[in-house]
Amino acid sequence: MRVEKIARNKLRIFISYEDLEARGIDKEEMWQNGKKVQELFWDMMEVAYTEVGFEIVGPIAVEAFTMPTEGVVLIVTQVPSLPPGGHTEPAESEETSPDPFGSFVFAFTDFEDIVRVASAILEVCPIDCSLFHYQGLYHLSFDDETVPENDYDTLWSLLHEYGELSSATQAMLEEYGNRIADGNALELIARHFLRESQ
Repeated sequence: MRVEKIARNKLRIFISYEDLEARGIDKEEMWQNGKKVQELFWDMMEVAYTEVGFEIVGPIAVEAFTMPTEGVVLIVTQVPSLPPGGHTEPAESEETSPDPFGSFVFAFTDFEDIVRVASAILEVCPIDCSLFHYQGLYHLSFDDETVPENDYDTLWSLLHEYGELSSATQAMLEEYGNRIADGNALELIARHFLRESQ
């Protein structure tokens, strides 16, 4: 299990299929909200509080994405509740500094896979991302804030078709990797490689 705080009010949790199996939960049970799944969820929230200081206060929204080989990704968002009177007051402790957690990275072994996934993404949800070469793999780094909510499922499914979710972070790639394209990686790949590969 891996917990990442990706915004002040948002958490991403990676649960491997091995984690689920160790708790006696199969893939289908994840969507049935049974006792074991509820226990797992609250254990995850405890880990989130201990490791990254994410505490549930009030309502939350939970989105789940399955990954063919890795496991399940949960996005947990703290939903602001309306006080009596129907409007929200700004929180005094609200963070104003840039969020360092709001990115995710996928790794690819072959550049041809980068070309294929670029073509697929540009057809349905063209977005900005950066391309790095690091430890013998190609890495595409995406900023959560630039991914439209309606395209999240599609994007993750396309990325998983050609690559794997990476434990590398944007900061690691910037410090130790070789930057190939900054921000407009998909557009550059399309311009220089897609016609030749078709």
